[in-house]
Amino acid sequence: MFTGLIEEKGLVKGLVRGGKSGKLRIGCSKIIEGIRLGDSISVNGICLTVTNFDNNTFEVDFMPETGKVTNISSISIGHRVNLERALMVGARLGGHIVSGHVDGIGIITSFNVLENATEVKVRADSSLMKYIVKRGSIAIDGASLTVVDSTRETFVVSIIPHTKKETILLDKKVGDIVNLECDSIGKYIERFIEFRNVGNEKGTLTMELLGKNGFI
Repeated sequence: MFTGLIEEKGLVKGLVRGGKSGKLRIGCSKIIEGIRLGDSISVNGICLTVTNFDNNTFEVDFMPETGKVTNISSISIGHRVNLERALMVGARLGGHIVSGHVDGIGIITSFNVLENATEVKVRADSSLMKYIVKRGSIAIDGASLTVVDSTRETFVVSIIPHTKKETILLDKKVGDIVNLECDSIGKYIERFIEFRNVGNEKGTLTMELLGKNGFI
């Protein structure tokens, strides 16, 4: 598990591809402290396992499913990536609970500077947008952010100066692809409703049903 609070921006130093799978070698300084084989590292929001490391780099493998669901296929040598180590028991949970299991991708459609913040609008498929709500949480390339506004097709997040400095989000441009992980609560509720019988038929997710079951 992760918090979505990015610890470091790493540098991709090595890349081997085999179809949609492959191996990454990432340069870093903070993340490498105390690293062990088998550790989980969030790379742009993707939970990956450390397979090798030295004093300033670590290696991870990614499988075809990762290549299909995430933006890892667009990563090249020289790219910066967001890095976060797995949450330690007893540590402060400053962001929100992030699993590192990316739900899908979004496309940046605009940037809007508003005083000390930058609003970023992202377009996503309806299969993801149904879980993205105003004032809810979203992980973009692994960074925990609050949704400022949402429609049926897009959502907006606001980036403060600290987030700009510590993550790669504002290094991107319109049209770039980002990894999205939605808050898990909505997904579990939906799955629960799918298997809950209402009368003799499967239930559908409605506001009335959510209210009856104490979710709203």
